[in-house]
Amino acid sequence: MVKRLIILFSFLVIVIFSCSDDHSVFRTSGEAALSADLDKIRERGKLVAITDFNSTNYFIYKGEPMGFNYELLRAFADQVGIDLEIITENHIEHAVGMLNSGDADLIAIGITVNSTRKKQMLFTEPIDETRQVLIQRKPRNWRSMTAMSLDKKLIRNQLDIAGKVVYVQEGSSHAERMTTLAHEIGDSITIIEVPYESEQLIKNVAEGEIDYTVCDENVAQVNATYYPDIDISTPVSFPQRLAWGVRKNDSDKLLEALNRWISSFKNTESYALLHSKYFRNSRSSTIVRSDYYALNTGKVSKYDDLIRQFSDTINWDWRLLASLICQESRFDPDVTSWAGAYGLMQVLPMTGERFGIDITSSPKNNIKAGVRYINWLHSIYAQKVPDETERLNFILASYNAGPGHVLDAMKLAEKNGMDPQKWEDVETWLLKKSDPKYFNDIVVKSGYFRGTESVAFVSEILDRYEHYKNILPAEFAKQEIVRSGR
Repeated sequence: MVKRLIILFSFLVIVIFSCSDDHSVFRTSGEAALSADLDKIRERGKLVAITDFNSTNYFIYKGEPMGFNYELLRAFADQVGIDLEIITENHIEHAVGMLNSGDADLIAIGITVNSTRKKQMLFTEPIDETRQVLIQRKPRNWRSMTAMSLDKKLIRNQLDIAGKVVYVQEGSSHAERMTTLAHEIGDSITIIEVPYESEQLIKNVAEGEIDYTVCDENVAQVNATYYPDIDISTPVSFPQRLAWGVRKNDSDKLLEALNRWISSFKNTESYALLHSKYFRNSRSSTIVRSDYYALNTGKVSKYDDLIRQFSDTINWDWRLLASLICQESRFDPDVTSWAGAYGLMQVLPMTGERFGIDITSSPKNNIKAGVRYINWLHSIYAQKVPDETERLNFILASYNAGPGHVLDAMKLAEKNGMDPQKWEDVETWLLKKSDPKYFNDIVVKSGYFRGTESVAFVSEILDRYEHYKNILPAEFAKQEIVRSGR
C-alpha cells in the first residue's frame, strides 16, 4: 500500500554521480514579514512554535500530549512565563517557510546544523547530538546467525551503498547527506525523496516495502525497539549537532533567551531524565503499539465512538468533548470525586436525576447525562454571550464551578466597568470571589468561591483540545488518508 502511495505522490528520483554539479537541497525562504522578538512575544502572551509529530518529539498517548520537543517547549515557555501554541509540520521546508513568513516564532524540531540551513535561519545552542545511520533489514534467519555472519550480509562500509536505492524524507538533511556521500565515495546512489517522515520510512523498511532509508540515530534507536528486524548499526555521517531555529531578523532577544535556557537546562537532572524518557525508554514499544497511541490509531480512549456520538447532539467537535472527559476522569469510567461526582464526565447524582438518567449504570448513560448538562448550560448563556467562541469558555467554567458563580463573576465584571461577555475579563472576577470584599458584594448571589480551579479547568481543556486538533483527525473515516499523507 505504501509503495503505491509513494508512486501516487510522484516521487522525485535523483541519481547522484561524483562528477555531477552541486545541487542545493533547500530553497531559501523570503524575508520575515512580522516582528516577533521576545518583547513582542511577551506582549501577545504566547510563543508560537513549529514541531514535528512522531513517537519521540510530539504525540498523544492515552489522551495526553507527550514528546521530547513538546516537553522542552513547555519547560521553556513556563520559564519565560508565556503560553505555548504549537503548529505541527513534518516537512522541514514548509516549516522554514512558515518561520520566515512570520507564522511562527521558532522551529522546535531537531534540525541538523549545517551550512545550508545556516543560510535560512539562526540556530540555538544544540539541544542534542546524533549521527545519521543507514536503516536496512536483517536477513530472515538473523537470530540464528553469528554477529560476524550477520555483518557479512549487511552493509557495513559506506562504499557499499554505491548503486543502492535509498529512500529519504523530502527536503531533509538525510537527502543532503546522501548527495554528499555520493561525491565522497565517487560513485552513484539513487536517492528517492518522498513526502514521508523518517518513522514511516523505517516502517517501510521493516515491512519489506523498501530496502534502505537514512535517519538520525537517536530516532533509529527508538524505532529499533518497535521493529527488531531492522539494523541501525551502519553510520553514514559524523556526529552532528541538532538545534532549534529562529528567524535571522527580529529574533535576537528570543535567541539569547533560548540559548541561556538551553545551556542551563541541559546540565540539569530534568534534562537527563527527559532525554532518557524518550530515547532510552524500554516502554516506548508498548506505547507505540497501544490502541491509544493516537498517531497510529486516531484514538484517545476506548470510549471514542460514544464521544463522537454524543458530541453531535451538542454540536461540539468530538475532540473537545474528549478533552473535557480526559480532564474530568482521565477516561476512567468508575472514578468518584470527594464531592460524589461519578464516572467519565464526573456527573453529580442530582444532575443525573434532573435528567432522569442513572449516571452509574453505564459509561454511555454517564456521557448522556454530561452532554445534557452541557446543553442546559448552553441555554443559559446563548443570549448572555452571543459570541460562540467566548460562550464556550463560560460553559466550560460553569461545568466545573456551576453557573451561579460564573454569573456572579459576570455581574462583578459589569459593575466594575469590564465586559461581562468576555471570558478574559470575567475570569478575573471569578478569581476575586474568594475575597470577602467581592463575595459579599450585593450583586453576588452564590457567595464565596475559590475560582483558581475553574479558570485552570477552562485553560487546560482548551489547551489539550488544540493538541488533539494537531494530531487527531476530525473524522474517523479520514484517518488512513491523514496518516498516509504525512
